[in-house]
Formats: sequence, structure tokens, C-alpha cells
Amino acid sequence: MDTVKIRIGGVPEHFNLPIHLAKEQGAFSSRGIELEWTDFGGGTGQMTKAMREDEVDVCILLTEGVVADIINGNQAKIISEYVLTPLTWGVHTGIDNPLSDYREIYDKQYAISRFGSGSHLMAIVDAESAGHKLNKEQFTVVKNIDGAMPSLAANETDVFYWEKYTTKPYVDSGKLKRIGEYRTPWPCFVIAARDEILEKYPEQIIRMLRIIHDQCDQFMENRDAIAIAANRYGLQMKDCERWFNSTEWALHGWVSDKMIENVLYHLRTAEIIDENQEIPELIWKRN
Repeated sequence: MDTVKIRIGGVPEHFNLPIHLAKEQGAFSSRGIELEWTDFGGGTGQMTKAMREDEVDVCILLTEGVVADIINGNQAKIISEYVLTPLTWGVHTGIDNPLSDYREIYDKQYAISRFGSGSHLMAIVDAESAGHKLNKEQFTVVKNIDGAMPSLAANETDVFYWEKYTTKPYVDSGKLKRIGEYRTPWPCFVIAARDEILEKYPEQIIRMLRIIHDQCDQFMENRDAIAIAANRYGLQMKDCERWFNSTEWALHGWVSDKMIENVLYHLRTAEIIDENQEIPELIWKRN
């Protein structure tokens, strides 16, 4: 069996632990796949840029972010759902910021990892659902959580959306203040791949997906998964237990058309994509 290298990336967070475990156990290499992993601390916006620039073949990224970027010209397809449950975003501010009411954030300055990222799109969708419209001038690009921390501490920005369990250690240690939460109205993570790799290695991509889905199935049945995730990602056991028991991973490559329509509806109502914008093929159709 000839070995094929597939460059894959995702956020350095607990959601991707099943893939790391599969790689460490040799599940990919034993099936003829050399999986090269890259962490993207800047999130979905950084990953869509890397896909456009041929720096990575496959990414695990936020559903709304990759849908918007494919519509805006990224030559890629969604090849599978990954995490079926919604993402809970923590809404944060600096510890010395007088802001304390989640309902009073909509005229404030937002820290985002980059335009088109989840921290950007979710802020817009959340504001729209509450009847508010954010202006581009309200956003300050900070690249990642390491950039957000000093910006919030200096009160240069007031609001920062990031996955709640990833920021929990900062909240617990008094470096961040969480003033609210927002749950995405769709499954949070999907797997997407560049069109070029799908055309070149379709069988290997399908094989890779089967390994990921099998490992996710095993992970959800693994009694040690909570302790492993807590240890590797610096999470409190009780927080990790709560996260693990409220998270479901996909066990197959089916992508729901209804889910995609839901995302498109919210992207349109938040004016992230135009009402009459042409929608390209978003989902990979197996031959």
C-alpha cells in the first residue's frame, strides 16, 4: 500500500483529541496515510486562509466559518460533520472592565482573532438575534487568545467570544471575566478539504474519515477520556466531565442539508453573505 501524506489542521483544543489519539496509536499510518498535523491557534479564519494558500489539505473548523469562506471563493468542500453538538461560546471582558451585563455589549469594542473567524461571525449572529447590528469599526483583530488577553486587560477592547472551556482556566485564575454565553444554533465543527486533494486522493480521504469516525466512536465509550483530556489541556476534571458528557462526535460522513440551510439563513440575516448571493456546491459528493 502506497503511503499518502495528508496535511490536516485544527485548533489546539480538546475537541480534536480523538484524532491525536488515533495518530499516536498508528491508526492512520497502518492504513497508508501519513497524517501531518498543524495547530492553528488563530482558529477558523487562520485555517481557511491556510487552505486557500495550499498550506494544509484538510481542516477541522467551525461550520459557519467554512461555509462563509467557501461561498466567498475558497476552493474546498465540507466532507463530514465532526462535532454534532453546538459550541458554547463564552462572552468575556477584561477583569477591570466595568462591563458586567451581557445585554450591554452591543455598542462596545470586540476583540476577534480575524475577520471571518468564529469570534467575528458569532458576535455578529448573536447581536443580530438580539436585534442589534455591529459595525466593522467595532472589531479589533488580535489573532488569538494570547493577543486578546492584553487587549482586554488594557481595555482597548471590551468583548471577546471564545470557547468557554478553553477560557475557563483564565476565568478561574481571575485573568478574564465571563459575562455571558452563546450557543451556536447548529453543530459546531465540520471537516473540510481542498478540492485539489479531493480530486487527487478521494480513496485516501474516505479512509482517513473512517479512521476518524471509528476513533470518535471509541473515544465516546472510553472511561479514561475525561482524565486524558483534562490532563492534556489543563482543564479541571469537573469542567472536562461536563464538557465530555455534553459533546457528541459524528460517526459517519453524512452532512445534513437542513443544517447547511440553517447556517445560510443566519449568515444572510446577519448580512455576512448577501441575500441573493450565489451559493456554490458546499458538500463533497462521493463518486
